[in-house]
Amino acid sequence: MRHRCAVLDDYQGVALAMADWSSLAAEVDVRVYRERFETPEKLIDAVHDCDIIVAMRERTPFSDDVIARLPNLRLLVSTGMRNASIDLDAARDHGVTVCGTASQSEPPAELTWALILGLAKHVMVEAQAMRTDGPWQQTIGIDLCGKTLGLLGLGKIGAKVARIGQAFDMRVMAWSQNLTRERCDQLGVEYARTKEALLEASDIVSIHLQLSDRTRGLVTKEDLRRMKSTAFLINTSRAPIVDGAGLMEALQAGWIGGAGLDVYEEEPLPDGHPLRQMPNVLAMPHVGYVTEANYRTYYGEAVEDIAAFLAGAPIRVMS
Repeated sequence: MRHRCAVLDDYQGVALAMADWSSLAAEVDVRVYRERFETPEKLIDAVHDCDIIVAMRERTPFSDDVIARLPNLRLLVSTGMRNASIDLDAARDHGVTVCGTASQSEPPAELTWALILGLAKHVMVEAQAMRTDGPWQQTIGIDLCGKTLGLLGLGKIGAKVARIGQAFDMRVMAWSQNLTRERCDQLGVEYARTKEALLEASDIVSIHLQLSDRTRGLVTKEDLRRMKSTAFLINTSRAPIVDGAGLMEALQAGWIGGAGLDVYEEEPLPDGHPLRQMPNVLAMPHVGYVTEANYRTYYGEAVEDIAAFLAGAPIRVMS
């Protein structure tokens, strides 16, 4: 019997070109879905006959209810080794193996700096003026040299962001619940004793934490009020780490200078959402991981995961 594989949420239509799927051709029929399924019912109707599904990051949730309604599903491949949208316990209970792939840390670090520089140099405003024959020089850029960059999280991504900040001759400091002075010393980063101290001192605050019970809502409304009125908040990690209502109020009331965002509580961000229109927000559509190198890793290792599973020896099993 041939296997049926659905590749989900291939927004750019590149999944088949990013890996050698021909190695599976003898056993697997692959079909690709570019559009996001708006409801679980539409997803289930489309892929109910599939025993293999490849999910791109957290674009499509797989809850207990969804998994239970896909009785043919045997292998679920997630790009990356963490996926908060997959109920791993439910998958295990229903006999579904969940495998992941490697993920590059460079792309989100690079996008972080695109957002920082875009805000500091008013790139969007000035570029739009050039396109529309608008005013010539209407803003004054912010110097990064000598400013303080505060990092919430100093893991792989945070460490890369720190090194670039140091290259700009910024003062770089970091804090997280588990961060140690020794880790900071290794990277030449100033150790912030408290979250509050970091927020009050920083001109730019950038978040590089995993979403968990401990980090959900970590940056509160009160924390946003502690920040400088000229400070920027950058979030390329996960939206729920920041109090969403508090962030909206902070941006609208001018408690902070602005925000660079790549993640949202609802994705895609609805049409007409205020974050799409605010002049002090530089918003991107969650593209921090969307690069050629990452996609080749994701889809290449997804093919490897499928081949290993069919051979009876699953690899990169998520637990």
